[in-house]
Amino acid sequence: MQVSSLNEVKIYSLSCGKSLPEWLSDRKKRALQKKDVDVRRRIELIQDFEMPTVCTTIKVSKDGQYILATGTYKPRVRCYDTYQLSLKFERCLDSEVVTFEILSDDYSKIVFLHNDRYIEFHSQSGFYYKTRIPKFGRDFSYHYPSCDLYFVGASSEVYRLNLEQGRYLNPLQTNAAENNVCDINSVHGLFATGTIEGRVECWDPRTRNRVGLLDCALNSVTADSEINSLPTISALKFNGALTMAVGTSTGQVLLYDLRSDKPLLVKDHQYGLPIKSVHFQESLDLILSADSRIIKMWNKNSGKIFTSLEPEHDLNDVCLYPNSGMLFTANETPKMGIYYIPVLGPAPRWCSFLDNLTEELEENPESTVYDDYKFVTKKDLENLGLTHLIGSPFLRAYMHGFFMDIRLYHKVKSMVNPFAYEEYRKDKIRQKIEETRAQRVQLKKLPKVNKELALKLIEEEEEKQKSTWKKKVKNLPSILTDDRFKVMFENPDFQVDEESEEFRLLNPLVSKISEKRKKKLRLLEEQELREKEEEEEPEGKPSDAESSDSSDDEKDWVEEVRRQRRLLRQEGKGTWQHQVQEDQQTVLQPQFYEIKAGEEFRSFKDSATKQKLMNKTLEDRLKLEAKNGTLNVSDTTVGSKQLTFTLKRSEQQKKQQEAEKLHRLERKKLRRSAGHLRSKPRRGRSRH
Repeated sequence: MQVSSLNEVKIYSLSCGKSLPEWLSDRKKRALQKKDVDVRRRIELIQDFEMPTVCTTIKVSKDGQYILATGTYKPRVRCYDTYQLSLKFERCLDSEVVTFEILSDDYSKIVFLHNDRYIEFHSQSGFYYKTRIPKFGRDFSYHYPSCDLYFVGASSEVYRLNLEQGRYLNPLQTNAAENNVCDINSVHGLFATGTIEGRVECWDPRTRNRVGLLDCALNSVTADSEINSLPTISALKFNGALTMAVGTSTGQVLLYDLRSDKPLLVKDHQYGLPIKSVHFQESLDLILSADSRIIKMWNKNSGKIFTSLEPEHDLNDVCLYPNSGMLFTANETPKMGIYYIPVLGPAPRWCSFLDNLTEELEENPESTVYDDYKFVTKKDLENLGLTHLIGSPFLRAYMHGFFMDIRLYHKVKSMVNPFAYEEYRKDKIRQKIEETRAQRVQLKKLPKVNKELALKLIEEEEEKQKSTWKKKVKNLPSILTDDRFKVMFENPDFQVDEESEEFRLLNPLVSKISEKRKKKLRLLEEQELREKEEEEEPEGKPSDAESSDSSDDEKDWVEEVRRQRRLLRQEGKGTWQHQVQEDQQTVLQPQFYEIKAGEEFRSFKDSATKQKLMNKTLEDRLKLEAKNGTLNVSDTTVGSKQLTFTLKRSEQQKKQQEAEKLHRLERKKLRRSAGHLRSKPRRGRSRH
């Protein structure tokens, strides 16, 4: 449950939180409630209080037991029973619903106005009758004394359908091109319609004559308002016998007394969006006006804002539950909004437990502002040396860091860096001095990194400026002033290494040109030292250094390249000779290898032969194995090839196999000798 507060008025959102899909079984829903904390803590006031895609309109029956809502997609109407806190029925429709009206105290008589000009009547059992009006309808009202339905829409006529006789009556002819909204006063039965021209026409149903005309478009324009188009009437609502509220398409709400053609009060929403609905709250003399973005509650006598409610999604309709502080909203989202404002009134009888719940929350308020705590990351804790406090009550884990007491943070920071204030003070003084120096005559200052490159760029810019004085050439931005290349003159990692082989080959003439620049650099460095000693800049500007030659002869360039290559070869030979001397001085010592138990020593040539075999192709290896007898290739009857491999045996396996053969031969000899000895005495006995 989400709690928001504006002007010390608490608003409890009962529809926030995770929603479970309809196709989940009860067993899986219970399992999710056990696992997920957000699902377990949510308040599902009415079960399945949502639409498949979007909810367009929502209303409460007169007895307060049923809540009906229409939405898409597919077009449907859903009825919720508040006594059971669940869905009672759902009916799918042929087209989308513009608006609907509950004619009975419960859901037994409902009239739907569709966007395809059809009017559909539903009874308690379901669909009852369908008829059609000549023009597309936008709103309708029911006159209870005469049983007439008044329909307004894209026409100047107001169509009347009598439900007692079951036929259309003569329409009312208005002066407007189209009508947007209408309403009937429940006290004296006055019928009012809002037109597209920004007027409100009032009719007497008994005489079928117009009795009044209000120009709301003209009265809605104030000194502070900016209007780009003609305001049209988008909402209309009666309260009592004499009060009427009118909402315009430009976001103004006008409060009228029927005895006057001037509005008592004009309230601007300041969003410029059409007013969707207007409701009256009797107990606190409030008016609830809503556009697609916000619901504003303000006093109808003074116009002072009481509170406001701004949902996450756009609003389509607002419904105030009678004699309570509960509010329902139809949004551009599947879930319908339920809000409870205890100041407006008590909770309805079917959810009286909300009063106890809100009272408990008000008694134990949760502090949501962390003024006494400092948020620190793990890196900050390492810098402060407080990593050992992780897991202790001094640190409370939150998102990617921790909250700690602000007093402890300041105390530890002053102990870790006691001179932090002095450093801060020195930096501020240095910045002030640099700001004052910037107003003086500027000297040529080179960066700390890549000074020669910077000097070269400055010289090229001076040459370009000289050429632009003679010829009109577009000035291009310099690399020194470009933020993209700033790091190249600040970070020492980007320092150009002039002793490297690549630089010397690519820039063979850099040595000749750099001599002049080095002299220039020395002069500039001496100038900077003088500035630091005197702490004052000398007047005037430094003299410009001589510009380097723009181009050299091709022969000089070739000779310089050859000379650089010779130098590189000599350096390479020197390093190679040094390595050879080191190798000669080193004395090689024999290395000993330990053989594991049960293994035989093999020569180092085996690894070399294996490496040679691995380098050969598969065809060569197969031929070699066929010669050795480990591979046998034969043709099959089907016409394919059959390969038979015999595994190579190690010397130990061969010796073991030979020993087994000798053992078998010895046993055979012993068996033969034993049989020969047994057969001799039998022969002697037979002769006796």
